Amino acid sequence: MNLASSLGVDNPPRPLTDFKNLIQERAGTEGGAFVYNPKVDDIVCKYGVLGPDGVRMLVMGTVDRGGSGCMCPASAFLRALLRHLMLKEKSAVILDMEAGIEHLGRGTTRGMDLMIVVVEPGARSLETAERIKNLSSEIGIKNLAAVINKGGSEKVNERLEELGIEVLGEIPFDPKLMQADLEKRAPIEVGGKAVDAIVKIKEKLLEVIGDIREKNGGEKK
Repeated sequence: MNLASSLGVDNPPRPLTDFKNLIQERAGTEGGAFVYNPKVDDIVCKYGVLGPDGVRMLVMGTVDRGGSGCMCPASAFLRALLRHLMLKEKSAVILDMEAGIEHLGRGTTRGMDLMIVVVEPGARSLETAERIKNLSSEIGIKNLAAVINKGGSEKVNERLEELGIEVLGEIPFDPKLMQADLEKRAPIEVGGKAVDAIVKIKEKLLEVIGDIREKNGGEKK
């Protein structure tokens, strides 16, 4: 819900599922049928909103079930867009999924290079990380990594190592993140030790993804 302000986007984009006419035009047909592979290659430029660092944000939205009629066109539209973003776009695509494991059950995350689990320094968070690892392997996600939020400890790192989850880095507790949140500014605009750690994680992330793609026979960029 707060991703837009975290990215420094003042006017968040409307969820794509709000554009009923667009979805019906692209994915709907008469008689309750739907187009499985609708046109989506222009959606990012038309409906994405740029943040201060050049990141373009899209909000997928949710599909209403009660009293909204057939949800098939909207589902087909969003699935086609995800396939296009992950398989055809040359830029990096980051999917910010809801907290928890429900999206793994829906298979939304198929086809990505790497899944990143944000782990808090606590037992419940580590249990969730273990469950995510098990579920992700069942839907064919081979590469999993973790970022430890609010600082870590040797026990957290040891447990993640036991689970076979590579740690990309740790984000320390930083009051400047709270300052950015209260001012509705992107953390990158405020700076601080947490942002410095995130920059290092980004560099590590690029190395890991490059190695994954090279291993899969692709170009290491």
